[in-house]
Amino acid sequence: MSKRKNSPNRKNHKKVRVIPEFEGRVLMSREGFAFVRIEGQEEDVFVKASKTRGALHGDLVRVAVTQEKSGMNKRRSGEIIAIVQRSDRPFVGMLHIVGKQAWVLMNSKTMPYDISVPIPEGGERGMKVAAVVDGWERGASGPYGHVVDVLGMPGENDTEMHAILAEFGLPYRFEKSVENAADKISEEITDKDRAHRKDFRNVLTFTIDPTDAKDFDDALSFRKLENGNYEVGVHIADVTWYVKPDTAVDKEAQARGTSVYLVDRTVPMLPEKLSNKLCSLRPHEEKLTFSAVFEITPQAKVINPWFGRTNIISDYRFDYELAQSIIEGEKPEDVPEPIQEAILTLNGLALKLRKKRFANGAVNFDRPEMKVDIDENGKPIGVHQKFSKEANWLIEEFMLLANRNVAEFVATGGKMNGKAQAKAKTFVYRVHDEPNMEKLSGLRDFAGNLGHKMGPIGNGKDVAMALNQLMVEVKDKPEMGAIQILALRSMAKACYSVDNIGHYGLAFTFYTHFTSPIRRYPDMMVHRLLAKYLAGGDSANADYYALQCKHASEREVVAAEAERESIKYKVVEFMQDKVGQEFDGHVSGVTEWGIYVEIEPTKIEGMIPYRTIKSDFFIFDEERYRAVGRRTHRSIRLGDPLRIRVKSTSLEQKLLDYELVEDMPEVPQEEAPDSPEADMERAMAQRERRPRRSRRK
Repeated sequence: MSKRKNSPNRKNHKKVRVIPEFEGRVLMSREGFAFVRIEGQEEDVFVKASKTRGALHGDLVRVAVTQEKSGMNKRRSGEIIAIVQRSDRPFVGMLHIVGKQAWVLMNSKTMPYDISVPIPEGGERGMKVAAVVDGWERGASGPYGHVVDVLGMPGENDTEMHAILAEFGLPYRFEKSVENAADKISEEITDKDRAHRKDFRNVLTFTIDPTDAKDFDDALSFRKLENGNYEVGVHIADVTWYVKPDTAVDKEAQARGTSVYLVDRTVPMLPEKLSNKLCSLRPHEEKLTFSAVFEITPQAKVINPWFGRTNIISDYRFDYELAQSIIEGEKPEDVPEPIQEAILTLNGLALKLRKKRFANGAVNFDRPEMKVDIDENGKPIGVHQKFSKEANWLIEEFMLLANRNVAEFVATGGKMNGKAQAKAKTFVYRVHDEPNMEKLSGLRDFAGNLGHKMGPIGNGKDVAMALNQLMVEVKDKPEMGAIQILALRSMAKACYSVDNIGHYGLAFTFYTHFTSPIRRYPDMMVHRLLAKYLAGGDSANADYYALQCKHASEREVVAAEAERESIKYKVVEFMQDKVGQEFDGHVSGVTEWGIYVEIEPTKIEGMIPYRTIKSDFFIFDEERYRAVGRRTHRSIRLGDPLRIRVKSTSLEQKLLDYELVEDMPEVPQEEAPDSPEADMERAMAQRERRPRRSRRK
């Protein structure tokens, strides 16, 4: 009698496939599909809309990877099997009220579903609101939640800026209890405050900051020494003298992590009394500071660093433009000659320090910054690129010098010999890992296809030299932006950590953030730890500071994203009245869905979707990084000059579409700039068109 196939006595040779599962964050598209980003993994997991299981953007989920990247399959994919935690970050949309029911209508790049909400107090139809998702009932067509803030009418500047902050979970006001706690901090500087401080009140001291700066958290002092060397003091606002641990002000600063700089405003980490008054190193006022003081030779060799608490009086407040004019040979009548001489000497030292840094392997990404000029109502009136000059570098080099030496002092136990102690005391470092070699190889191939040869990339210093040489070669060329972006993507992200792995980009073995405690909470942690160790204290709790470093790194990323979104919004707003106008530009990017073009002279980038090009059907040639027409075989490459027409703007999605001006009769423009009414109508129309889930799986 034969045994049955499923008999336990029969060996089963069939392999059981183990499906890997991970936790990660959802990055959702407006079409409903998503990617799950897993910490420590470079590649995200693609999830079809039908496999998202009710998860939404920002949710922490458990994802099963059902298909790995292999062969013709260019990406790994999977399905969400559980929602671990709903995101508490709000979604921003238009409030729609029918009878006693209300919805937040979404027109977002990351939220494809409207949210059912109770009618909020003070909310009116058509207002912009921020809503948090509470859940998604099985069988319901969309999620439900509640409104956490009524932002105002669309199109108003405060409404739109508050909407950006709300989208990223960033506060735009202080609780009254925090303001009251700050107001109670005494402004008087007593003899007790001055005790055990080095007195720099009679040493030449000044600040250099942007013209529109309101908080001045760093100053430089300068004096010549009898031995021919110079004493340079880097004096930083002594914020932690005023803000004690676990107070209301400290807890709020810790939660925020950083100040946020939108186009039209600063959202400070500390209340105004501290950030703009008490801790701001304003001229002709005595201020309490925490300082790094160096003796420096004329050849920019640093000897005898000293760290400790000080008090100063700033003699002059420079903006970058005035300092730069002195460097370029002007002699402003209202600036005393000794201060002008100090600026010139410090600039010479800074240039030597900068040269040494790059010779040691620092990477030079000197990218211009896009600056949006606005009027008193927040309306954008101009866009231009902002370039760094020697005055910027002067401040940068001395801040880097202080940050590096503070980190080395703690890591080496005060020996300053470049060797970390085996059991170094717990500290907050600013670290930057080595670049991804696979991405660097991709950059080399990309640059080679554009006619640029990249040097050897065998070790860290070789990579830095190769990247710097490439940046010099492409400077001011149309492809510079794309190559810089790819180079940056090959680099690791800098972050805060108690584990010192060095800072690759700056070529420093030791590095921290000591110089901006008004606007960065990690600098406050560094001040407290440095003060503790200068007083002979034991090592702090590493686990506690590791968690704080993780939180601070996350808040930094969120703030940077919000800042970029505010620039995007104002750029699109600036282009609204230019729909239908033509501009010369050049190709700044080529993708599988369209061509990106930067127009002159503003360098504002928009996209030409392939589907809008009437003369041919273009496809993306990824290997050669170009778009090729199937019929004409016309090739559009990075840097090619193009004539474009501004086709449309979307303030809600912060998108700008161009169309190629071709040799054919011009098509009349029917598109109009966005208005609140148009946004509302578009949201309503999309709500009707949008595919709905019949039930949750």
